[in-house]
Parts: sequence; C-alpha cells; structure tokens
Amino acid sequence: MTGMYYYGIDYTYIVLVLPALLISLYAQFKVSSTFSRYSNMQNSRRITGAEVARRILDSHNLRNVAIEHVRGNLTDHYDPKSRVLRLSDSVYSSTSVAALGVAAHECGHALQHAYGYVPLKLRHAAYPVVRFSSMAAMPLFLIGLMVNTPQLLTFGIVLFAAVVFFQLVTLPVEFNASRRAIGILSDSFFLDDSETKAAKKVLFAAALTYVASALTSIMQLLRLIIISNNRRR
Repeated sequence: MTGMYYYGIDYTYIVLVLPALLISLYAQFKVSSTFSRYSNMQNSRRITGAEVARRILDSHNLRNVAIEHVRGNLTDHYDPKSRVLRLSDSVYSSTSVAALGVAAHECGHALQHAYGYVPLKLRHAAYPVVRFSSMAAMPLFLIGLMVNTPQLLTFGIVLFAAVVFFQLVTLPVEFNASRRAIGILSDSFFLDDSETKAAKKVLFAAALTYVASALTSIMQLLRLIIISNNRRR
C-alpha cells in the first residue's frame, strides 16, 4: 500500500488537516486567553452571571427556565429538554464582564428555543443521526480501506458528511446567540459601552472555536474523498 493510499500521516493530512488543526489550537488558545483577560474586568453594576441570566430570562417571559450551577470551566450550556440553563464555576457567581457575556450567550440559546429559531430546530433534529455517524464514520471508512470495499468507503464518507453538516448548522446558531446576547446586554444597560466591547471580544473568540472545528471537519471530509478516489483508481 503506497503512502498515497494509506490512511495516516500522508500528504493529504499535511496539506489539508494539519493546517486546520493548528487553526483550531489557536482558536482554543484565543478563547481561553480572552476569557481569562476579561474575567479580571468587573462590570460596573456588580451583578453576577446567574443574576443577569435570571433577569434576561424573566424579561422574556421565560420564568420556567431554571438556572443551575455546574462544575467546570466554560462548561456553560442550555439544555432544551429539561429547559435548564447551566452556568459554570467561572460564570455563575462571577461579576466579570466575561461571565456576563457567556451567561447572556446561553440565554440567547434559550430564546432561540422559545421562539422556534429554525437553525436550532434543525440542529436538534439532526443530533440523533450525527451522534451515530460521528462514531461510525471513521471505523467504516478504515474497514473499507483494509478490505478494499468501495461501498464501505462511500458509506463512511456519507456519515462523516452528516457530521460536517451538523457543524455548519451550528455556526448560525452560535453567531445568533452571541448577537442576541450583546444586544440585550447593551440595550438593557447591564454593561456600559467599554464593557460591551469587552464582552463582544469574548464571544467572538468563542465563535472562532466553532469556525475552526467546522473547518477541520471540512478538510477531513475532503481528505476522505481524495483517499477514496485514489483507492478506486
């Protein structure tokens, strides 16, 4: 088996996947460093992430959405099934500008759910399929390579394409939640102008991680297609 066909560190990995992985590592570093920087900047109203989340939800008639404290750093998320917004150690009781930005962003997801935001509904509908395809795509593709079965290669590619689709749908969901968050923080005067700009930087850095993840998956998908086509020749 030549290097061109081998699924490992070959030219397709170096040219396509490795640069995307480096971008992804930079995005992770960027969000961590930006959040850390603005975690030291306290908001002038001295309200916590949990408090601003409660006020945002109540002002949009989402009093039935509970807020819980969850352990970890940047493990914040909104659970649409249980209608619970969970805020991490670094956000829940923090009065930093970064914490308010993250808390408002998660509220943005709760608002999307309440108002039937289409990309969010699409992502939720696709999740069960993607959960399976993300686990099965690579094993099927590798088996297809080992036993030289084009049908398995194609099936693995199709399953991985579903993962890419899911990540692409995630982008507008995250961007929209951030836009909602910044608008609410500014319009409701939770943050002043300089604090709003800082919160925007935190959310922009977080958005980069989703872009980098989607890019990595796209490059990986392209690599699978190239390897499959080379094997068929």
